This record gives sequence, C-alpha cells and structure tokens, in this order.
Amino acid sequence: MTAPSTPRPATGPGGPTDPGGRTGPSARLSPAMLARLHGLRSHLVVIMLMVLWAALLLFLVTVQPWVLSPCTMTSVLQFSTLLALVALGQGLVVIGGSGVDLSVGGTVSLTAVLGTMAFSAGLPAWGLIILCPLLGAVLGAFNGWLVNTLRVTPLILTLGTFYLYSGSALALTNGASLGGLPAWLTTWGRGSWGILPLPFLWLVVPAYLVAILLLWQTSWGRWIYAMGAGEKAAHLSGIAVDRLRFIIYTITGALCGTAGFVSIAWLGSGRPNIGLNLELEALTAVMLAGVAIDGGKGAIPGVLAAVLLIVTLKTAMLQGGLNPVWQVGCVGLLLIVALFADRYSMNRGK
Repeated sequence: MTAPSTPRPATGPGGPTDPGGRTGPSARLSPAMLARLHGLRSHLVVIMLMVLWAALLLFLVTVQPWVLSPCTMTSVLQFSTLLALVALGQGLVVIGGSGVDLSVGGTVSLTAVLGTMAFSAGLPAWGLIILCPLLGAVLGAFNGWLVNTLRVTPLILTLGTFYLYSGSALALTNGASLGGLPAWLTTWGRGSWGILPLPFLWLVVPAYLVAILLLWQTSWGRWIYAMGAGEKAAHLSGIAVDRLRFIIYTITGALCGTAGFVSIAWLGSGRPNIGLNLELEALTAVMLAGVAIDGGKGAIPGVLAAVLLIVTLKTAMLQGGLNPVWQVGCVGLLLIVALFADRYSMNRGK
C-alpha cells in the first residue's frame, strides 16, 4: 500500500473546487488550512457537548440534588461502556465513508450468547475476553466482505445481517438468558475504581486513546479520512479502498464483540436482546459528535462526549419515572436534530 499523493486542485464552472466538487470559499483554501478548520470544528463540537452535559447535570442537581452521588455517576459510566464501544466502531465506519453499520446491536447480542454458550461447553471464563472480540471480528469481517462483494448500499446489507445476527441470538436461546458465569467475572464487571467502572477504565479509555492516536497520527488514519472524503479520489491516490473498508468493518465487529463480553461480565449472563436499540443510539452519538454522515469529517473524542450526554439524559429520565418508551423517542429526536445540523453544516460549506 502506498501513501496517498496530494491531488492537484481541480477547477469548476464557478472557480476552484475541492476534491468533493464544491465551489466557493472552502474550495479556495489550502488543504492545510482546511485541515486546521476541520480540527477546530471538531474541538468546538467536543466543547459544546461537554458544556451541554455539564448544563444537564446542573439542571438535574437543581431538580434532584442526589443525582450527582458517586453511585449515580458510576452507573452513568457503567451504562456508557457498551454504547461507547459500539459508537466508536460506528464512528470509524461513518468517517471512512463506508455507510452505516446497522448490525452492531445484533453483533453484541450474538457474541454475548455465543460466548456464554462456549463457557457452558468448557471454555475458561478468562477466555471470553479473547473469544468475544474474535467472534465479533468475524461477524464484522462478513459485513465488510458483503459490502465489497455485492457493491450494495451498506445500510441495506447491514440491515440484513442485523436480522441474521439478532435472530440467531434469539433462536439459540429461545429468547432466554444464559447464566452460570463465575462470581469473579461479575465482580470485575460491576467493580469500580473510585467512580470509574473497571470495564470503562480498562476497555473504553484505552480503545478511544488508541483510536485517536491512529486517526490523528498515522497514515492509516489519514487514509480513512481520505476515503470518506472521496472514495474514487482515494483509490486514484493509491489507497486500497476495499481492503481498508474490510478492516474498518472487522474492527467495528471486534469492538461490538468486546461490548458483548462486557455485558456478560456486568450482567452475569448472556442476553439475546442486550444489543436492542444500540444501533440507533450509536448512530445518534456519532451524528451528535459532528461526524459527517457522508464521511471524511469528524473526531472520535466527540463521540465519547455524545455517549455521556445520551446516557446521562436517559438516566435522568429513568430516575424521574419517565416511561422507557419515551427514552427511545428522545434518542430518535436527538438523531433527527443531529442530521439537520449535519446537513446545515454541509450546505454552508458549499
């Protein structure tokens, strides 16, 4: 694989155009200046999300002073662990211009079920930390292979694998949870260091740090952004687009498999419906983080900030006695708002 070459500026009927074919002020800026502007925009999104999160916490403290207790904050981070891992994978898919992976929830459910069944068949409990991400990687690789082979919209293909994975999880268990896991595993899954849950500290934090390092400091990360900005231009620049897309889907599956392992350790059982609505919430977090739905723009720190905002909002509604049905509705509303903001941002950039 060779490093992408710097494309020559193109021209259009209205003057210079950027690689995406846009005209106007953004097309007349140098690539370095555009990179700085996109970086500044990403930082502003993270700051805005953290301010919104702080404002939500302040409101909750005013209404329910006990909400900032260490126990509640630990619960928020514990609930954030699954979504944070899944949203990280979804963010990589969207940034790379590989569409949207709707199978993430089904992958979490199926890996949790298969992992618990493997333990019941004699696999040591410590082996689940290896097996579940490996199973998830296989499922993600299958998604990547399908997208590369069939050349069909990833949204449709992953909808099909979502039903395949979710249906398999339900069929294997008849809809029932699988238990019998050792106490030490659930002790770790529910343990904490201060207010930080151990799974969040040991898995989420390192995963995001590695992703940030890879995307911002390596050629591999630059290739992902280039592919998201324009697949054809990336291919002409020497980037192995199909291979990179396959790797992205495989990594996303591995992250979902890791979330499946966390669910086993946290709940003490493999639940066939543990991934319910995770695809909606993960996509909402990615959109709230300012990741362009068409790819090529966005930053990973904003995804984690958006996850914390969503989970805090859901926790507040749950503790306020709001019907859980409204929680799903609020997440859907957030997704619509994020899509409007993304489209407005794209229109202003033209």
